[in-house]
Amino acid sequence: MSRIGRAPIEIPANVTFENKDNLITVKGPLGTLTQEVDKSITVKSENGKILVERHSDDKDHRALHGLYRAIINNMVKGVTTGFEKSLLVNGVGYKCAVAGNKLTMNIGFSHPVEVVAPEGIKFELPSPLEIVVKGIDKQKVGQVAASIREIKKVEPYHGYGIQYKDEVVIRKVGKAAGK
Repeated sequence: MSRIGRAPIEIPANVTFENKDNLITVKGPLGTLTQEVDKSITVKSENGKILVERHSDDKDHRALHGLYRAIINNMVKGVTTGFEKSLLVNGVGYKCAVAGNKLTMNIGFSHPVEVVAPEGIKFELPSPLEIVVKGIDKQKVGQVAASIREIKKVEPYHGYGIQYKDEVVIRKVGKAAGK
């Protein structure tokens, strides 16, 4: 049995869990998330815990067992505390600004780059060179952060570009001057 899949998920007091025909709905103080579960997986709630079970030991069912348990656990965490990813912008003259749900970045192109936040995502700027992507859906937060990072990846010689806050960029040595 999957070690991840068999671990029960605690349901906090302010979260409601509902399962209708393999459509999982989790409601909490930050919002509501839904996820459709494969027919080979059974999800049930007992004694304030969510249990995920599979029908057989097929290879595909074992893989889905841990997957859906992790997804449901992330849904519970998302509606209670939410998720965030921090990005750093590094470069001479680079800066960012947020107006409503639109992030505007001046990052060395001839034009400012604008990114509109999808539904359920918020941008925050603790400083002009740090972007925080927040939301309740872990997959969506990660995807938006990755698409922002993809606009201008960090180049290894000067370190200019957009990187995750916890990312380590290996710097390369430039050309050596003549002797």
